[in-house]
Amino acid sequence: MTTSDRTQSVPASSEAGTALPPAVGYGRYALRQIGYRLGQLIILLLGITALLFFLLRLTGDPALVLVGDLASDEAIERVREFYGLDKPLIVQYLLFLGQAAQLNFGTSLQSFRPALDVVLEHLPATLLLAAAAVTINIVVALVVGTWLGYRPDRPERRAGLLAVIVSQGIPGFVVGLILIQLFAVTWGLLPSIGIDGPKSLILPALTLASFLLPRVIRLTATNVDQAMRQDYVRTARASGARPRSVLGRHALPNAVIGTVALIGVQFGFLLSGSLITETLFAWPGIGLLLIEAVRALDYPIVQASVFVIALLVFVVNTATDLLFPLLDPRLRSQRA
Repeated sequence: MTTSDRTQSVPASSEAGTALPPAVGYGRYALRQIGYRLGQLIILLLGITALLFFLLRLTGDPALVLVGDLASDEAIERVREFYGLDKPLIVQYLLFLGQAAQLNFGTSLQSFRPALDVVLEHLPATLLLAAAAVTINIVVALVVGTWLGYRPDRPERRAGLLAVIVSQGIPGFVVGLILIQLFAVTWGLLPSIGIDGPKSLILPALTLASFLLPRVIRLTATNVDQAMRQDYVRTARASGARPRSVLGRHALPNAVIGTVALIGVQFGFLLSGSLITETLFAWPGIGLLLIEAVRALDYPIVQASVFVIALLVFVVNTATDLLFPLLDPRLRSQRA
């Protein structure tokens, strides 16, 4: 399913008497999609791990990071031999693939613990931040997008849409810096570093949500506007249905589907924004861990982090592919 397929407005209801094409069984469809996605995941992981493995080895010698620049050549060689860094690159890569197939990404060069265990310890913080950002996107996009898309010709709504378009060009880290300056430094209302209670989540979540929010609002507004122009909406209006009823029964279901679809499709982009957000707010998630590991040339942590992130994106995208045909069987028939 392409991005445009998922985010396109799908009518929540159709006119009476319109026959829908027969849909394939959902179980069969789901198995086919999961198999297709698993094939993509294997190819993706092989490509990412190969590229990452060889590029990381070009950034520097981790043995020097571990023992320091003043260490003797003998000490450096012993460290290289201990971690297998003295072997040819192709041999190191083949050994790495064999270990990775067993979910063994080696031992962290900093903490001397299994790399995957370290990454999984930081995963809940990233999931919490991502869930909060997704919730903000859905709630704000539905409220603001519905307001913009319902009777969009009014001057105040045109101005609002223009403001959303302009805000789309503001980088997320700029939003984060502004929030820190206002709420943490100037007014002292919210913390801006680490996790220290529920209030610590507010600024990072708002910052991460800003990476996608303007686009999600625009899509929601477009879907609401398109839904309100459909024939079945005109029929409902002509039959005396109240405007709120028409909006709630026809426009909002389309807006919800399109909004959630876009967020699912762009989840990988949202996670890339978490790298910046977690670094900016010292949020102890995978993003901050990955940045620190790159600086320290901690290869095992970097490789385990990328694996977990790729797997997380795969799960979300697959769930997105399976969710919307479940909501509307017509999507299954279109792809049968």
